[in-house]
Amino acid sequence: MKVREKRWIRFRIYLVTAFFVGSLGIILARAYQLQVLRKEKLTSIALSGYRDIVKLPPKRGTIYDRKGRELALTVEVESIFVHPRHVQDKSQAAKDLAAALGTPMRKTLDVLKSERSFVWLERKATPDKVAAVKALGIDGVGFTTEARRYYPGKEIAGHVLGFAGEDNQGLEGLEKQFDSFLKGSVLDLVQMRDALGRPFSMSRPVQEDRQIRDIVLTIDKDIQYTTEQALGRAVQETSAKSGHSIVVDPETGEVLAMAVIPLYNPNVFWEHQPFHWRNRAVTDSYEPGSTIKAYLAAAALDSGLVSPDTKFFCEHGEYKVGGSRIRDHNRKGYGYLSVNEIITYSSNIGAVKIGERIGYKRFTEYLKRFGFGEKTGIELPGETAGFIRPHKEAKEIDKATTYFGQGMTVNSLQVAMATAAIANGGKLMRPYLLKEVREPGGRVIEKTEPHVVRKVLSAEAARLSTRILESAVGETGTGFPAAISGYRVAGKTGTAQKVDLGTKRYSDKNYVALFVGFAPADRPRMLMVVVLDEPEKKKYGGLAAAPVFREVGAWAMNRFQINPDLRLVEKGDPKEEQKSAVRVVVAQEGPGLLPDFKGRTMREVLKTGRSLNLEVLPEGTGLAFSQHPEPGLPLDKVNQVRVTFRPPT
Repeated sequence: MKVREKRWIRFRIYLVTAFFVGSLGIILARAYQLQVLRKEKLTSIALSGYRDIVKLPPKRGTIYDRKGRELALTVEVESIFVHPRHVQDKSQAAKDLAAALGTPMRKTLDVLKSERSFVWLERKATPDKVAAVKALGIDGVGFTTEARRYYPGKEIAGHVLGFAGEDNQGLEGLEKQFDSFLKGSVLDLVQMRDALGRPFSMSRPVQEDRQIRDIVLTIDKDIQYTTEQALGRAVQETSAKSGHSIVVDPETGEVLAMAVIPLYNPNVFWEHQPFHWRNRAVTDSYEPGSTIKAYLAAAALDSGLVSPDTKFFCEHGEYKVGGSRIRDHNRKGYGYLSVNEIITYSSNIGAVKIGERIGYKRFTEYLKRFGFGEKTGIELPGETAGFIRPHKEAKEIDKATTYFGQGMTVNSLQVAMATAAIANGGKLMRPYLLKEVREPGGRVIEKTEPHVVRKVLSAEAARLSTRILESAVGETGTGFPAAISGYRVAGKTGTAQKVDLGTKRYSDKNYVALFVGFAPADRPRMLMVVVLDEPEKKKYGGLAAAPVFREVGAWAMNRFQINPDLRLVEKGDPKEEQKSAVRVVVAQEGPGLLPDFKGRTMREVLKTGRSLNLEVLPEGTGLAFSQHPEPGLPLDKVNQVRVTFRPPT
């Protein structure tokens, strides 16, 4: 073979080889592109042709009270769906389904005529509805298990817990605040379709790898329920617009109860108006009224400017500040009163005199040390900070009214923690609701410890302030309806006028009635704030709010197994009786009002009646059950009161 022919054959071999090698390279490159570079996109396109994924709500962790009782948990319920293309007789199916589910037939028929391959008929349906739909046996209608949030106590602590929505996301309260702890994995429901797009298989939900957490609260379910019931009765009896209350442990800052009336049921939160969901204990601010006098006295004592026996002239009921006049509730007014008596009788003029001695700037500094004007840091959304007028912006009348609780605003949690600082020896504690975070197996992974924000008062000033607040709940004090037989109770009433939004002036008919107190005064185990908004009857703090403290406090003393001091039962404290013999008696806060005798012993009623120059006509034995006239009437219009007594049940 010639050399030329050999070269030509070799060339053709190389050419064919190059062609095949190039083709193979192109094939490999294309395969790499499809199998590696575009794998995710092409897989998604392929799967979408025969598979649908429906996202189901995640499960949520359980919320427990401090005793380990469930307040919120996840339960499994069935949801009903339909594949519209599988339903043959749509009109008849719509009629049957509408009857079983209680929905309009027209709406149900529109669902069945949908072009979509998967439509929910009802999410998280009741067992009765599920059973009724299953009995129909309609082709194309299916069922799957979903997680639903359930609150076994219904209204109990509803404003604290909040609620979770249709997709189990936290929307209000602690459910929202701790959503990151409580929320579990999203569930995928996989549906397979044939070549014609008809579904033929539905898998069980597939869960992502994400662990939920359980949380334990400081709330005590029993104290919460008792508080809600007592507060609800007070709101009803006084015809108040609303009410709220907070119970805390003053030593640790743990919130034992937080009640708001009207109640709402988080299981059916959509049946209530949004304003019913609001936790007024932290979101609402108001003028504190005479409760501020407790912190005024404490500040003056801590500054060393007064002692409990320091006397001030109270101008016999009228005192001029700038171009304005300040008056006491007692029409006759007072002459000289000690600091102890000023707080006990809730004299506005006396409070101004104490305030003038301490000075507005120093007093507002103490208020800020007590925690007013800043958020407490409670683990709840929507807390307000309140308002304190800066020293440079305050006029003389602004300063004077601040001394008895006007011209500034607070929230009830601030009032609770400020009073706790007096009760526990001078420490401002941070309030908290989250006690522990746990894994589902029970292992604690996070725990909240009591935290002292700062030292507010000396121990001696706190002790003296407590003694003064005990007098305010004594038989001569405005807070006597809060007294618990057999126990030393300390507290302060408040009655704050609300501003009329129309006139921009203080209303003469709309008030906030409040009481804050703690017991036992010498070793406090519980502290409680009670607030009633716009009560129409018994408008004053001593008449409206203080009895709620007495009811809950008496129950709590039994709950904590604190034995009463038998020396204080019936006989009373001899030292306090000796002191009260020389005191001017003002039975209730307000312009000389007839007190509420209900729940008192005959001895207490007769003694108080004599001190008020009233003729008491007792009937029966036991504790005071009813009276005529009703409490709250001006004393200058009452000479005689008939009191019916019944044995305690």
